[in-house]
Amino acid sequence: MSATSAPGAVSTAPSKEPGDTRPAGAQSSPKKARNRRRPLVYVLLSAGLLIMSAPFLWMALSAFKTQAELTASPPVWIPTDWTLENFRDLLDKLDLPLYFMNSVIVAVLVTVSNLVFCSMLGYALAKLNFAGRNKIFGLVLGALMVPGNLMLLPLFVLMSKLHLIDSYAGLVLPFAAGAFGVFLMRQFMQSIPDELLEAARMDGAGEWYIFWRIVMPLVKPALATLSIFTFLGSWNNFVWPLIATNDPDKYTLPVALATFATDPNKAGGSNGMLMAGSLLVVLPVVVLFIALQRHFTQGIATAGMK
Repeated sequence: MSATSAPGAVSTAPSKEPGDTRPAGAQSSPKKARNRRRPLVYVLLSAGLLIMSAPFLWMALSAFKTQAELTASPPVWIPTDWTLENFRDLLDKLDLPLYFMNSVIVAVLVTVSNLVFCSMLGYALAKLNFAGRNKIFGLVLGALMVPGNLMLLPLFVLMSKLHLIDSYAGLVLPFAAGAFGVFLMRQFMQSIPDELLEAARMDGAGEWYIFWRIVMPLVKPALATLSIFTFLGSWNNFVWPLIATNDPDKYTLPVALATFATDPNKAGGSNGMLMAGSLLVVLPVVVLFIALQRHFTQGIATAGMK
């Protein structure tokens, strides 16, 4: 005869979800396994982060070291005597504000032009029906497969014919709209419901109004993502500014710093000044990424989804 439970007794057996045929004790085993693996995953990710960030940390700390600490053996990671002498020497020997402003002007103009033109073309490819739309998108995909260095010679010849060498226009126009930006904006805009745009058209809204007032506010994550990628690429661009500028007054910061590093009469083998200059090159990009990090991660997660 089986025993019956006493009235009011509370069962201590783990509950099972509806339709779960596994034994009660086995239901939580995958969760326990994941909890056991979690510390190991955190350790591995932390180690990977430390390895990847080690060169940047070395550069940032070296900018504040004395020359003796820079050449010490074994290497000194954290400076004992923090100094700004490297930055002062760099400002004395290099017209840093001029080159910094050149980089800011070029990077900002390239970024803004990409945001405008890539968004316009992405909207047309995603939401407008016209003859040859798929062929144009195929050309955009084909442009993504062409190595950038392969276009340097044709671009230089074209800028020379237009008399745009040694000018801001010559540094900006070749990168005013990129295939990656068009692809990114087109994929992101496809996730916008067509019914929303049709409702706006039925209310009498024109395509310009729909684009600027409806579509653009909805694609802020994609715009932030494109801003970071474009600004980073333009700010760190070295080869094209080196080719397209002969006037030192038009040098961008990476070109000026590289020229300074190879001039023994200026750098004089001072690694501290070079580390200080490299830190100044990296800082604007880091600040921009921190400011747009939330939109950047959201844009990466949702780009390409419909």
